[in-house]
Amino acid sequence: MKVEAADSAWVRAMPLVFVLIWSTGFIVAKYGLQHAPPLGFLAWRYVFSIACFLLWIVLSGARWPSEPRQWWHLAVSGVLMHAGYLGGVWLAVEHGMGSGLAALIVGLQPVLTAVWVSRMDGGQVSRLQWLGLMLGLLGLVLVIWRKLQAGIEVSGLTLSATVFALLAITAGTLYQKRYLRATDVRTANAIQLGAALIVTLPLTFLETEAIVWNVHFIGAMAWAVLGLTLGGSSLLYLLIQRGAATTVTSLFYLVPPTTALMAWLLFDELITATTLLGTAMTALGVALVVRQPRPAAA
Repeated sequence: MKVEAADSAWVRAMPLVFVLIWSTGFIVAKYGLQHAPPLGFLAWRYVFSIACFLLWIVLSGARWPSEPRQWWHLAVSGVLMHAGYLGGVWLAVEHGMGSGLAALIVGLQPVLTAVWVSRMDGGQVSRLQWLGLMLGLLGLVLVIWRKLQAGIEVSGLTLSATVFALLAITAGTLYQKRYLRATDVRTANAIQLGAALIVTLPLTFLETEAIVWNVHFIGAMAWAVLGLTLGGSSLLYLLIQRGAATTVTSLFYLVPPTTALMAWLLFDELITATTLLGTAMTALGVALVVRQPRPAAA
């Protein structure tokens, strides 16, 4: 009974643990960029992650997709969800955007995805979802406007990069939903990361900053590979297997405030009343959009 109770408690905690791990991705970006250029760091992250997944695949005997078309679809989604999304976020953080604001902007991804899916599936976007969309955008504008007036974090480059990242991960999510069939998560990740590496590697030659291979860089890289890529992916895989994927989606609105708190504790990123209000509005907006309607009583 004790084992079953512990297992049940772990299952209930899985979504929150996943959100905490996901939130650290923005923290790793700011920490890692102190020792390496953005695309150079990401390229090495892809290399090490692919190596780990290949080892995992060999040891577990995981099966690769049998259809060439699935390889292509995985590659396209990998370029969007890794090279496009991570590249945009890291570029913005490199040029001065705080981790909390970057998380807040790309945190609108579930909103855009939910609204688009509702329209494309022939359904209608509910009034509650429209309200959530408006709240999310207003909260985001409130935070960005305050930082524009203060002359910090927000510039044409940083805002364009994060919006690009938001559109890339949204497009990647929709593409994956539209074209990908059920595939082993280990082989799927290896293919997606390989495609991201192919796109990112040539761009690293445009960077002039050298990578400083010290203990801090290695620590950031280790967490990015083991904690985020392998740990996060494995936890998501377990959640999907246990039927909790919807819970994970609904908890994504907790990522921006969690990231903002981490950034405040680690990097002294300023949290003002306006930032708190805007973040709360955006979180509530995302929650309204992605919430699942309760089934009617029998």
